[in-house]
Amino acid sequence: MKPSVPALLTPLAALALCVSMTAVKAQDAPQTLITNVHVFDGVQEQRIENASVLVEGNLIKTVSTDPIEAAGAAVIDGGGRTLMPGLIDAHWHTMYIGTPLEALANGDMIEVAARAVPKAEAVLMRGFTTVRDMGGPAESLKKVIDEGVVPGPRILPSGPPISQTSGHFDYRAHQAVPAGDADPLAYWYRTRLLSLADGVPEMLKRVRENLRMGAAQIKLATGGGVSSVYDPLDVAEYTVEEIKAAVDAAADWNTYVAVHVFTDRAIRKSIDAGVKSIEHGFFASDETLQLMAERGIWLVPQPFFAGDLEFPDADRTAKFKQATDATAVIYTKAAQFGVKIAFGSDLLFNPPSENQGAQLARLGTWFSPYEVLKIATSQNAELLELSGPRHPYREGPLGVIAEGAYADLILVDGNPLEDLDLVADPDANFDLIMKDGVIYKNTL
Repeated sequence: MKPSVPALLTPLAALALCVSMTAVKAQDAPQTLITNVHVFDGVQEQRIENASVLVEGNLIKTVSTDPIEAAGAAVIDGGGRTLMPGLIDAHWHTMYIGTPLEALANGDMIEVAARAVPKAEAVLMRGFTTVRDMGGPAESLKKVIDEGVVPGPRILPSGPPISQTSGHFDYRAHQAVPAGDADPLAYWYRTRLLSLADGVPEMLKRVRENLRMGAAQIKLATGGGVSSVYDPLDVAEYTVEEIKAAVDAAADWNTYVAVHVFTDRAIRKSIDAGVKSIEHGFFASDETLQLMAERGIWLVPQPFFAGDLEFPDADRTAKFKQATDATAVIYTKAAQFGVKIAFGSDLLFNPPSENQGAQLARLGTWFSPYEVLKIATSQNAELLELSGPRHPYREGPLGVIAEGAYADLILVDGNPLEDLDLVADPDANFDLIMKDGVIYKNTL
């Protein structure tokens, strides 16, 4: 007797098949008409009241307060709910989010990939229809998501984040130095989970490898980090010449460099070298923030509070406290100086709760609900446009509800422009989630 089909599947293949069969829903009708909604378009503070939105294929065809004639369209009555653009997370780690830190010592890429697949679906089901991936080999998962094999958000990948020896992404064993020219790359560097480069020639090689594999932008570490092993927060990493080499190589491909960095000195070095996005940047001085505002350089901090994340040792716990102590100051001052601010959650290494929506709602500590939602939609989409022709989704704009925009939509039970906490509980409050014209959730 022949075994059944499920018996022939490996656990990973069975997981992928299950996800693809249950979550990816094809639209039977060529058009979807969403009626009786109040539209937050991602740009204007006032909603478009009593509107309808017609989706054709994967794009928005019409937004109108007048009745829309669409014979044969699938009709969804929004019941007076708020229709808003899909959310964007500008600092996500697709391949790190589901992997516990200890897996760096005892895991492999099969485990990392298997953990990443269901986490990608969970991101989408929280209403984050697009992420800018800030480190990790997310290119292949992006490909299968785009092809509809598994559900997940749009991904703008960076490829493996690049670090110097002793830098933020140096996770090699303590005994791994001195390294010789003939030494093979350590496992996580061979598999492109991480990347090391020292000196201009190595930097150019690693950046060009990432571009070759489909990076939308390049990610470097130019300063110390909380979760890393060898570098304190106060250190600056890479010379201006090394950073500039990465910037020049990215510019040759019409894209840009974003950097992980905390301290003011390291931020200034990065700016001098030409980077366009400062990730974290908690200890930037007033003078540096003013310079960033003048040059249009983006700041992507995280609204972490004390106690949010747990670390296995006192050193990393102390570093996290330094960062969280600076959180309130950086948001207030950045807004004061007019710095372009983006939202990114930076959740990684299997946190106890994937609280993207709750983190976004925390921005209400410093901004109005309208300002927060604009940051997470059209403003984040503006940051993504720095990728130029390397931006993989150029058929229409992201982060807005407008004619010709991608049909990435959320139907919210309530008005998040008045009650920002609605985005903190997407399971309860997001009644419909659409990405690329496909409905992934509909509880109406």
